[in-house]
Amino acid sequence: MLKLPPPLWALVFLIAAGVASALYPWRALFDLRVVWLGVALVVCGFGLSFWAAMLFRRDGTELNPVSESNKTLVVRGPFRFTRNPMYLGLFVLTLGIAIWVGSLPMLAVPLLVFGTANWGHIPFEEAKMRRQFGASYDQYTDRVRRWI
Repeated sequence: MLKLPPPLWALVFLIAAGVASALYPWRALFDLRVVWLGVALVVCGFGLSFWAAMLFRRDGTELNPVSESNKTLVVRGPFRFTRNPMYLGLFVLTLGIAIWVGSLPMLAVPLLVFGTANWGHIPFEEAKMRRQFGASYDQYTDRVRRWI
């Protein structure tokens, strides 16, 4: 599971939901579209992930979650409010797509993204960060929540 990065998992989930949406007229039963809200969430989710990724780049640390080491514990910007702004951004982005498209199978995508990140990727990453940064990371986790 960890071999495939979370954005690719999100893409797989989106494709599967797109196929399920195309095979059955879900919106004929339940039209859940709210285009303006969906677009706003896509922009916010992308912006949050991009901001966090740029901070990683500036600090010279790895974006790859399975990297053996990170050079710096990034705790500024969106990392002051959530330990996982890139995953949160991906969740918000996929929620936005689901609301934009308005098909029932699409609403499963953000839940699957959350589950994959929360129970698949994040525990591995947190253990790695704890080994690498020790007490500094523990103090950070005491101050900042995993999600929001």
